[in-house]
Amino acid sequence: MFSDLSFSENLCRGVGPYTPEVFAKYCSRFFDGFGMTIGLLVLSVVFGLILAVFVALARISPRQYLAVPCNIYSYIFRGTPLLVQLWIIYFGIGSFGEDGLGSTLWLVFGDAWWVGLIVLILNTAAYTSEILRGGILNIPAGQTEAAMAVGMSRATTMRRIILPQAFRLSFRAYGNEIILLLKGTALVSTITVMDLMGQTRTIFSRGYNLDVFVYATLLYLVIAGIITVTLRQIEQRLSRPGVV
Repeated sequence: MFSDLSFSENLCRGVGPYTPEVFAKYCSRFFDGFGMTIGLLVLSVVFGLILAVFVALARISPRQYLAVPCNIYSYIFRGTPLLVQLWIIYFGIGSFGEDGLGSTLWLVFGDAWWVGLIVLILNTAAYTSEILRGGILNIPAGQTEAAMAVGMSRATTMRRIILPQAFRLSFRAYGNEIILLLKGTALVSTITVMDLMGQTRTIFSRGYNLDVFVYATLLYLVIAGIITVTLRQIEQRLSRPGVV
């Protein structure tokens, strides 16, 4: 029955007859990978941004026990290739096995999808924290002084005055980081995650038809186009008078 098929199979029934033979043959695999790539990207952006806010605030904190570890973390993840990070955590930490990590940690580090997601979050959070830190430091110090002069606490000042402006100043650079993160998701295929690139490599190994990479490219461009249009709409909204 049509209703018993997966979403990707239902989608392929509709578009399959109008696509090239190779794409139609592996259509459901392409869309399964497409969906996984979007899922990894969305989760990485959401949790990476949350982590980045805390890291950025810690990095500008006068408390060295907060600033120093966060600066080291940011330096390491921004200074090393994403591929190396993936391999060290998946093949390095994962090599301890269940006996070395314990059953709880093994559920995470023994699963390539979880490792890929965690590394993507840590990687994008390091870059985003640097973007936000730059935005915060570009806010005139007089605004903080004025807010505290009228009775706002430092935390309230940061939440209501500084961070909204810093995010608006940093938004264009942050949009570029999201596009870079999309391209970075392709590397999780090297640790056996069947995202769009993972599915594409598997399909290619069955027939060595280079056309499959063209189809993957088009699907990546679809995601990039959606991101670009969405970010442009948000940027236009943020630029309106009265919107912080």
